[in-house]
Amino acid sequence: MRQFTTLIASALCGAALISCSSTTPQSSVSATPAAPEPVAAAKPSNPLLANWAGPYGGIPAWDKVVIADFKPALEIAMEENLSAVDAIAKNRAQASFENTIAALEKSSRTIDRVGTYFGVWSNNMNSPEFQAVETEMAPVLAAFGDKITQNEALFRRIEAVYNSPEKATLTPEQQRLTWVYYTNFVRSGARLDAKAKARMSEINQELAGLYTTFGQNVLADEQGRYLTIDSEADLAGLPQSLRDAASAAAERKKLTGKWVITNTRSSVDPFLTYSDRRDLREKAWRMFIMRGDNGDEHDNNALIPQILALRAERAKLLGFETHAHWRLENAMAKNPERAMQLMEQVWKPAIGRVAEEVADMQKVADSEGAKIAIEPWDYRYYAEKVRKAKYDLDQNDVKQYMQLEQMREAMFWVAGELFNFKFTPIANVPVYHPDVRVWEVNDKTTGRHIGVWYFDPFAREGKRSGAWMNAYRNQERFDGEVTTIVSNNSNFVKGKPDEPVLISWDDASTLFHEFGHALHGLSSNVNYPSLSGTSVARDYVEFPSQLLEHWLPTPEVLNKFALHYKTSEPIPQALVDRIEKASTFNEGFATTEYLASALIDMKMHLAGSTPIDSKSFEKETLDALGMPKQIVMRHRPTQFLHVFSGDGYSAGYYSYLWSDTLTADAFEAFEEGKGPYDKEVAKRLTDHVFSIGNTVDPADGYRAFRGRDPKIDALMRKRGFGK
Repeated sequence: MRQFTTLIASALCGAALISCSSTTPQSSVSATPAAPEPVAAAKPSNPLLANWAGPYGGIPAWDKVVIADFKPALEIAMEENLSAVDAIAKNRAQASFENTIAALEKSSRTIDRVGTYFGVWSNNMNSPEFQAVETEMAPVLAAFGDKITQNEALFRRIEAVYNSPEKATLTPEQQRLTWVYYTNFVRSGARLDAKAKARMSEINQELAGLYTTFGQNVLADEQGRYLTIDSEADLAGLPQSLRDAASAAAERKKLTGKWVITNTRSSVDPFLTYSDRRDLREKAWRMFIMRGDNGDEHDNNALIPQILALRAERAKLLGFETHAHWRLENAMAKNPERAMQLMEQVWKPAIGRVAEEVADMQKVADSEGAKIAIEPWDYRYYAEKVRKAKYDLDQNDVKQYMQLEQMREAMFWVAGELFNFKFTPIANVPVYHPDVRVWEVNDKTTGRHIGVWYFDPFAREGKRSGAWMNAYRNQERFDGEVTTIVSNNSNFVKGKPDEPVLISWDDASTLFHEFGHALHGLSSNVNYPSLSGTSVARDYVEFPSQLLEHWLPTPEVLNKFALHYKTSEPIPQALVDRIEKASTFNEGFATTEYLASALIDMKMHLAGSTPIDSKSFEKETLDALGMPKQIVMRHRPTQFLHVFSGDGYSAGYYSYLWSDTLTADAFEAFEEGKGPYDKEVAKRLTDHVFSIGNTVDPADGYRAFRGRDPKIDALMRKRGFGK
C-alpha cells in the first residue's frame, strides 16, 4: 500500500503529476503503480484491472480504455485493497517490517494501476462523460483512503514496528520507509478518537468533491471561452507562427477563415507579447485572468471559502494551528514562518525591479506617442520592445532556432551526458491519443533497460493546461526488479501540418524543467516504491527539475540543437551572447507574479478558521503587500489549480522558490568544478539527489552532494537582485 491520500488526489485532482517550471508552475506528485501481481479471476473482463502485459515489464493498455469501465474497476480494486489491508491488520503474528510494512507495499497493485489510468485520463482526455464518473467517484475514493488510514488494528501494527527495538536492525531505507508510513498515518488522523475520525472522513469526502468541481470549472472556462479574430488586419504584430496556430485553432472550432486565441497560457501569452492591437490584448488578458471568476455556473468564488474552512477544521482536528502548519510539518521548510521569511526576502527586491521595468516601458510608450499608462495587458508587449532596445534581442528571432523536436533531442543529449541515458523511439506500445509518442530508455554503456518515457506535447480539447510529469509506474526491486514508466505532457500549439513547431525560449526552459522531473523518476535506484523517484518533500521535488533548466543555455546544447528551422544553421554566437546578457531581464515581473500567488496561498491558509471572501482577500492582501498595479498574480485564486483542485501545493506554492534556492546553489557546484558537464559533480548529483528518492532526509541528501547547506546568495545572483 502506498500513501493513499496521495493516490486519491492523483486520481481525482490532477495531482498524479508533478508540474511546471519555475516560471510556469502547475501541479504535484502521485503514488504510481508498482510491479504487477496476480489478480482475482473476475478481473480480465475489465481490462483496467488486468496486469500490465507486453514488453518493458508490462505497459498500460491505453487502447483498451473505455470510460464505462472506470467505475466498476475502481470499485473492484478498492474492495481488493481493503481485503488485503484487513488481512495484514488481523495477522496474529507479531508485527514486523516484512509482515506489515513490506506487506502494505504489495497490497495496492491493482488500485495503483487503475488509479494511473484514471488520473492520466482526467488530465489528458477529460470529457463530459468522464467528468460524470469523476464527480461520482471523488468522495468514494476519499472515503476509501480513510478506511485504510483510520484502521486502528493496522495502525497499531505500524506503530509497533516503528517503536520496536528491532527497528535498529533494519536497513536505513527500511527504517525510512517505516517512518514514512507511521508519520503519514498519524498525519491522516490515525490517533484520533472515533468521533474525530468520522468527521475527518466527512471532511475529506467533501473536499474531494469540491476539488473535482473546481478543476472542472477551470477546464470549462479554458475550453468554452476564446477570442475570435475576424480580420487579418487585427493580427497586426503577430509573427507568422502565431498566425498559423490561431488559424489552426479556428479550424478545429469550425471557424474557417477566422483566427482563434484559446483561453490557455500557451496561446494568450504570445498574443499579449506581440499583438499591436491594445484593445484585443485587453480582451485576451481579461478572458484569461477571469477563469473561474465570471459569475456563472463555472464560477469558483463560492468554493474557495468552503475549501479553506474544511482544511482549517481538519488541521484543528489533527492538532495543528492552521492548514499551513500541518502541510509544512514534514517539508524541508518545517513551518510557515521559514517559508514566509524566504518569500519576504525576495519580495522587496522583486517589486523594486518591477518599478524599474515599468519606467523603461513607459518611456518606450511615450516615445511612440501612445499616450497611455502601462496596464497589465501592456506589460509583455512593451517588455518585448524594451528587450529589443536594451539588448538588441527579439524573442521572435530566438524562436526561429527553437524547434520543438530539436529541443527534445537536446534534452536526450543532456540526459546522456549527465546520466548516461539513451532514448530510442518505440512504436509497439498503445497510446491514449495519436499525439503521444514513446521512447525506451537504456544505459548508454551497458544497454541495461532503465524505463519508458511517453511524450504528449500538444494542446487539445479535454486536456488540462500547463505542463507536467507523470509516473505511471515507480521503480522498485524489493519484490522483483521493476523499472519505471514516466511521461512529460505539455500544451504546445500546433501550426500548419508538416511544419516544425517553434517554441519560445521560456517554453524551451519549461520543456527542460519537466524533463528534469522525468529524469528524477528514471534515475531512481531504490528498493521500495513508496520511496521511489519523485516521492519526496513538496519543497524539494522542484529542485531536480529547476536545476535541469540550467543546461538549455549551455554552448554545447545551443550549437548542436538550436538550429534555424529553414536553414538548419546553428544559432549565431552574437545572438547567444545577447540572450546571456538579457538573462535577468524582466525578472521583476516573473518573480513578482509568482510570489504574489505564493504569498496569497500561504496567507489564506495561515488565516485558519477566519472566514475568507476570495475577491476581497485577494485585493486587500495584495494592496498591503504593495503589489504593482501593472501585474496580476500568476494564478488568481479562482483558477489556482495547484492549491484548490487538490491538497498537492496548498500552502506549498512557495516550494518553487525554496527549490530554486537549492537549484542556484547546486549549479554553482558545477561552475566551481569543470563546468556544466563535469562528470564528477554529475555523479555526486546522481548519487545524492536524483537516484535516492525519499530514502534519506532531503537536507542530508543535499549536504552529501554540496558538502554544506544551501545559501540564498546564489538565488539572488541568479535573479539579478544582488544580496
